[in-house]
Amino acid sequence: MLVDVEGVARRPWVTWFVDCTTNTVMGVAVTPGPPSRESVLSALRSAVLREEPFGPQGGLPEKVRMDRGKDFLSRTVAAAFGALVVEVEDLPAYTPHLKGTVEGLNRAVESMFLAALPGYVRQPRPGRRPGRPKDELLLGFEDFTARLLGWVQWWNTCHLPQPLDGRSPLQAWEADPTPMREVSPEELWTFTLEDDGRVRVVSTKGVRFRRRDYVGPWMTGLAGTGVRVRFMPHHEHRIEVFDAMTGRYLGPATVADEASPEQITAVRTARAARSRRLRKDLAAAQRERYAAATRPGKPERLGAVSAVETGAELAEADRADLSRLALPDLIPPAAAPPGWRTPPSLAARTRQAPGPQASEDGGPAAQPGGSGRAR
Repeated sequence: MLVDVEGVARRPWVTWFVDCTTNTVMGVAVTPGPPSRESVLSALRSAVLREEPFGPQGGLPEKVRMDRGKDFLSRTVAAAFGALVVEVEDLPAYTPHLKGTVEGLNRAVESMFLAALPGYVRQPRPGRRPGRPKDELLLGFEDFTARLLGWVQWWNTCHLPQPLDGRSPLQAWEADPTPMREVSPEELWTFTLEDDGRVRVVSTKGVRFRRRDYVGPWMTGLAGTGVRVRFMPHHEHRIEVFDAMTGRYLGPATVADEASPEQITAVRTARAARSRRLRKDLAAAQRERYAAATRPGKPERLGAVSAVETGAELAEADRADLSRLALPDLIPPAAAPPGWRTPPSLAARTRQAPGPQASEDGGPAAQPGGSGRAR
């Protein structure tokens, strides 16, 4: 499936938790690009909470079965499940039959929902070389997410699978007498955050984290307090700060002097242009052509380059090579202590320490703050 993400066609990824008994979709998270541990934590939060806009299904599971995806096996996700006292069963590789519930949901959403939307990549097209038309209108990411969540709502409330005897997945889930374990949104938020692992100090500039200063109104009067930082992965605009001694939650903090949206857009545009240039240069460097040989001989490299082109490219390479601008011998290194054995080649390059200076009468010169001969 392709969707329009800020003018670029991208494949969205869906991460969801499914109840094994009733096929109820407990929680879902959608990302415009490849998922990460942040998408797993977001889907877990939506699967546990029962308040709006989530629920009514929810609660803490007893066990979670997952494949060997690196996002699911990350240290942050494992710590979150451990804090929530949830058993995690890591399934062996290449065993989709051991998680048939979620695999069946993946096939169902493709055949029942995605195949009817514009941008479906497996749609059969006429011609010997099928491809996506250039004038094809794609769904925006917001529109796609709204439609997907609407389909999930239909799946849970209106879909009547045959194994459930005429009941919807949500009706079968609500009829289950198993007691639920619930957790408040505040506690769940702190459980599903990544711990920085270091003790930091609140200064007059805020909390220093990853070469940025984070500030919050609650920091007034707390200068010198030791704190610990917890954060949602990849959400670097905000951190959560806790007291290092007691673990008490102090409050959120945001980036001080954050760049404007226009500045961020300009930086991303410059990065994209530099990336295109690098890819073009890499493709040109890897493209080598040789002449076809009909007799034994040395390989003949093809490709003519004029002297002007050669000079321009070498000059650009010299400007890009910052090592040529370095002047390591501009300030010679200081001499080693007298007790050290210094190689003659290195001793010749070091600067000697200044010795005592003589005054006009032949005696040592007076030093500031000391005594000397008065003239």
